[in-house]
Amino acid sequence: MFPLRRVRAMTIALAAICALGCAGASGGGNQETKMGHNRLGNEKSPYLLQHKDNPVWWYAWGPEAFAAAKERNLPVFLSIGYSTCHWCHVMEHESFENEEVAAYLNEHFIPIKVDREERPDIDAIYMDAVQAMTGRGGWPMSSFLTPEGKPFFGGTYYPKARFLTILEHISETWQDNREGIEADAKRLMAHIDATSTRGRAGKLDQELLLGLLEKWNSSFDPIHGGSRGAPKFPESDELRVLLRVHRRAGGDKALMMVRTTLDEMARGGIYDHLGGGFARYSTDDEWLVPHFEKMLYDQASLTMAYLEAWQVTGEKEYELVVRETLDYVLRDMRHPGGAFYSAEDADSDGDEGKFYVWTESELKSLLDEKDYAAFANAFGVSAGGNFEHHTNILNLQKGHNRAGRSRELAASMKKLFAIRDQRVHPHLDDKILSDWNGLMIGAMARAGRMLGEPRYVEAAATAARFIVDHSLDEQGAILHRWRDNTAGIPGFLEDYAYFVHALIELYQADFDPTWLTLAKELQDLQETLFRDEKTGDYFTTDGRDKTVLLRRSEVMDNVRPAGRSVAALNLLRLADLLLEDRYSTRASRIFSSTPAVVMRVPQAFGHLLLALDYAADRSKEVAIIGEPQQTGTQAMIKAINTGFRPNLVLASGNPSGDSEFPPLLAKRPMKEGLPTAYVCENQVCKLPTTDPAKASDLADTFEKLAKSATR
Repeated sequence: MFPLRRVRAMTIALAAICALGCAGASGGGNQETKMGHNRLGNEKSPYLLQHKDNPVWWYAWGPEAFAAAKERNLPVFLSIGYSTCHWCHVMEHESFENEEVAAYLNEHFIPIKVDREERPDIDAIYMDAVQAMTGRGGWPMSSFLTPEGKPFFGGTYYPKARFLTILEHISETWQDNREGIEADAKRLMAHIDATSTRGRAGKLDQELLLGLLEKWNSSFDPIHGGSRGAPKFPESDELRVLLRVHRRAGGDKALMMVRTTLDEMARGGIYDHLGGGFARYSTDDEWLVPHFEKMLYDQASLTMAYLEAWQVTGEKEYELVVRETLDYVLRDMRHPGGAFYSAEDADSDGDEGKFYVWTESELKSLLDEKDYAAFANAFGVSAGGNFEHHTNILNLQKGHNRAGRSRELAASMKKLFAIRDQRVHPHLDDKILSDWNGLMIGAMARAGRMLGEPRYVEAAATAARFIVDHSLDEQGAILHRWRDNTAGIPGFLEDYAYFVHALIELYQADFDPTWLTLAKELQDLQETLFRDEKTGDYFTTDGRDKTVLLRRSEVMDNVRPAGRSVAALNLLRLADLLLEDRYSTRASRIFSSTPAVVMRVPQAFGHLLLALDYAADRSKEVAIIGEPQQTGTQAMIKAINTGFRPNLVLASGNPSGDSEFPPLLAKRPMKEGLPTAYVCENQVCKLPTTDPAKASDLADTFEKLAKSATR
């Protein structure tokens, strides 16, 4: 692997300079720079609009910025963040609102601001570069580029003094050693490009599921759950894989790790006990002190994890967490048209977490003595607090639970929620992203289906119609972002994969064939736009934006699953619903094109392992023939939805004439005029039954993990 010696040397040299104490650099202002202006005022991104009044002459990403860099022969300063990023706010206040910093940037650089949630393709390339140079990454991300967009230096948050010194030295180096910088940029790009060409693992098998169990076991925190150490991030897909390992391999280890982790998260400060929903991550190893921002995708992924844990265990606490989380999303993160907003900030009224925390004296003034004592005992309130300024982050104490809560305690919580609601709320990032909405729609539909809660299914359907009506272009292609009555940015792989996932979930919740028809259309369009014919894998972009240096394939599942992983499971499910083998063949190509690193770190491929489990199991195709809203048909559907059967697809309807869609329903008559279930494996069906209990038994069989995999 290329060592990046020159690039690292520059990084180390600048760090050493700043370690000695970064004096501020001054910048002049010639006639040309005085004519500049900030160009973000007409953007749609809340993050870019937060910077529209900065004295920095920001450009949005695009050809205009790079043309200006070439014309003025200046390097580019690229700043990437997002609107609910705490340290992005800090760097803005310290540097981008500062006249001295702005003057130097404006004269010596072309500054570009990017919202990583609008342009994940740009963020991914420069994050790779920063991580290659520094060994770490994060936001705000600060990168320095040639006028051709090639990175040569970068980092994350810089305090003002250090940032000024870095600007000064990069500008001087640009003037004195332009050739050296361009050589470094060329080497760095070659390194990034080379790391994207990975050896392939070849045929994947279900032993990887046990591999993930072993990895989790080796790093598991037996007290607080999750991985040992801090910070702690929810690892939803890995928990879901462990539930599948428990189902198919038996034993208590996998389920114990899932339960410990979910129990501790639901008790900790990472969970909003008054309003519902989860914060992004915990800064400590106890799930107590969160980074308070709430992301839509976390609510979706954790809903799926708690829902499946409830199906496995019947634990009422998990069901209540699902309901509270979804109710939070519907209350606080829903556009009037039904789609879902992106995030809520960690900060309010200038302080991180201020919206969520309480002092003892405040609570004593709001509750009578008895109610305060009960509340403090339940949520760990003390005079000293557990957070800054003697404030308290609420966390559910041992011996207390949601299901057994007294009416008096519930009333106190309701009262405090209403009072908290009068505080200054955290900033709401109200852009609507098609991919994140896909995750939430899928979770909402699945929860409504399994809990027997029609309002969740209806909310999911309303959100899906919003995306269809507002975020598909005239050719039926997905646009990534909608805000302020305008959709824009051609969709990425994740937009297609996540939304197809949502449509498959919606169909199985309300059996409207429109959803499945659209899923098929978008899946086929995804193949056209993103498929790499050489490998059978997918690019994350359609390749049309020539300002983006590389057309990447994202293979690992991070805080959100890779589009290819979601696509693999989508394809397997579509193959079973539509009886088209071409889809399962495409899923096999995704497995075979997975890099060999999956063998060493299967936990980095959590969602892909969900698809692998589906492929390796005796997955079921269940057709229930009958009018979906009739009592008898509903009884059959409920029987199939009861329990934990993750590798099953379900279709229902009363096909007649030419309307035999999906094909799973075709040519399957009712028996004796009663709602009838056909339970099939690999398109071979058992004898049809009109008995819901018998249908449930037939659907309950599964493929145990092979002996070689359970050693």
